[in-house]
Amino acid sequence: MTITAPTLFDLEPEPVSAPVSAADDTIAAMDTIEQSVATAVLPAWAERLAVFDLETTGIDVETSRVVTANVSVLDATGATVSRRDWLADPGVEIPEQATAVHGVSTADAKANGRPAAEVVGEIVGELRRVFAEGYSLVIYNAPYDLTLLNREAVRHGIAPLVPGPVVDPLVIDKQVDRYRKGKRTLEVSAAFYGVELLDAHDAGADAIAAGRVAQAIAVKYAGELDLSPHDLHAAQSAWHEAQCDSFEDYMRRTRDPAFTSRRGWPEVPPRV
Repeated sequence: MTITAPTLFDLEPEPVSAPVSAADDTIAAMDTIEQSVATAVLPAWAERLAVFDLETTGIDVETSRVVTANVSVLDATGATVSRRDWLADPGVEIPEQATAVHGVSTADAKANGRPAAEVVGEIVGELRRVFAEGYSLVIYNAPYDLTLLNREAVRHGIAPLVPGPVVDPLVIDKQVDRYRKGKRTLEVSAAFYGVELLDAHDAGADAIAAGRVAQAIAVKYAGELDLSPHDLHAAQSAWHEAQCDSFEDYMRRTRDPAFTSRRGWPEVPPRV
């Protein structure tokens, strides 16, 4: 999902590093990836990837609804092996701001979308299937999509998904390349890692690009990321917590002394 409020990845000041231009940095990264892909041995988790993305009615995970979704499977080269797409009628008005991002209006969703409960049930079922088949699941900014899906499942009386190993390129990129300046949105990261993203804010395009970004990071940092899927999942949880600590400290010093980061990776448990 790419309708996002400012996050620690957008706002946190970057540590001082050597003066390298953004253009030079991007070219260097793309050259490294192109030279390495043919001979690199991917970590095992990067050879079997499912990918997932939602486009929704807003940015609040407690109230926003699913509009479109994609679950795909990629092979070790990043090619799409299978793909499923959904369009839901969320049962509420889709704000104009959201339509401007993903292109689906309330009228479109009512005319062409399927009932939200059916769509959410199928998404949860498909994600259960890919976990059962041993895939790691790539989600860019995983807490948003998984938490919102959890709330939708609860809303429609569907047994919520219990996630298996998750790969969040946003968290990993922030960990392995701490000193790179600039934002870490999917579009920016895709460009940096040489991944084509032609239709940003389409759930399928975003999901597949996120998977390829994860593989590009795995190629570049193979030594650091040669972990089992479950160990990588646990490592990301710790990395995200440390990133939240840093962002919280920055916000309290510069903007709001009472600021608290929203923690919990990859999913915040539902409110009881």
